Order: sequence, then C-alpha cells, then structure tokens
Amino acid sequence: MPKLLYASASPYSAKVRMAAAYASIAIDAVPTKTDDQPTVLVGANPLGKIPTLLLDDGAVVYDSRAITQYLNRLSKNALFPRNPEKRTEAEVLEALADGICDCALSIVYERRLRPEQFVFQPWIDKQWEKVTRSLDHLNANPPKLPKKITVGQIALRATLGYLSLRFQGKWEKGRGRLTRWAARFDEKFPELKGCIPS
Repeated sequence: MPKLLYASASPYSAKVRMAAAYASIAIDAVPTKTDDQPTVLVGANPLGKIPTLLLDDGAVVYDSRAITQYLNRLSKNALFPRNPEKRTEAEVLEALADGICDCALSIVYERRLRPEQFVFQPWIDKQWEKVTRSLDHLNANPPKLPKKITVGQIALRATLGYLSLRFQGKWEKGRGRLTRWAARFDEKFPELKGCIPS
C-alpha cells in the first residue's frame, strides 16, 4: 500500500488525503514532522516537504498537485472531469486554493520563524491582501457542489479548513456564502471531514 507522509495541519496533505478517500484509493497515512527532516522524508523528497507519496515499487510522487494527478490516473478519472473545459476549471480552482494556502502559510512562517522585532508587517499585509481578494472572489462565485466533485472543490475545502485552524475569526466575516459552502460540503461528504486540517 502506498505511504503518504503528511502533517495533520497541512492543507496540501489534507487535500491529498481527501482526494484519496474520495477516489477510494487506500493509502497508509504516516504523520511526519518536517522540522525533524526525517530520513524517510528527505531520502525520498530532497525538498523535505509534505505531502510525499511513497509508492510500492519505490517510486516517489510530490508535491500535492502531482499527487492528485497521480491519484486521478490511478482511479481512472475519479478526481478530474474528462471534458477538457471542465477539467481546466477544476485545475484552476485547485491552483487558486493552493495559492491561498501559499500566502497564508507564508504569514504563519513569517510570524513563527522570525524574532518578533524582524517580522515584516508589509509582507504579511501583502499576503493577506491576496488571501482576502481570492476569498472575496470565491464568496461571490462559490463553486457548485454536485454529487460528483473534483479536486478543485476538495482543495478549496482543505484551504478553508486551514484558514479556520490558523486564522479563525479573521477570514469568515462578510463571506457567508463561502462559510455555508464549507458546511454544505461537510454535510454532503461526511467521510472526508476527518481529513480537514486540525
């Protein structure tokens, strides 16, 4: 069984775990602390980043978008539509969700890793502006939640879970359509809820 090196707080890990569960692909999820740079991780992925998927034949797949594409091929297109236009929509939504996470994570790392006197607030403000602009766009145009979803919707739910974990009370105000969208996602796909960042 493939092993997924992951962290429970990581939105990218959450997306991959949710995608595997949705596509009914069994994986052995192994909690991994990137700060420790364990040999199993850096030996497989020189970037030392999660998620990293270790396949039974010794091959390795990273980062999260490469993994979702791999899972899609393995599941015979359970995660992306075959229609080229709809597939592009799903890929763009995944990219937007991941981009929000990139900005949010850079804020977290700026505050966590720098001594307080060196935290650069203009950088944080710029990243947060990207997050809020993207969230406003999504709130105005929430993606549909059909019976068959794509990695795009999965990535967005993982992203909103991460924002609730790290920025609770800071992203929700004025975005009722997006918060209701997340609640509806959880109602429709309760089996994925356990993978949301925590």
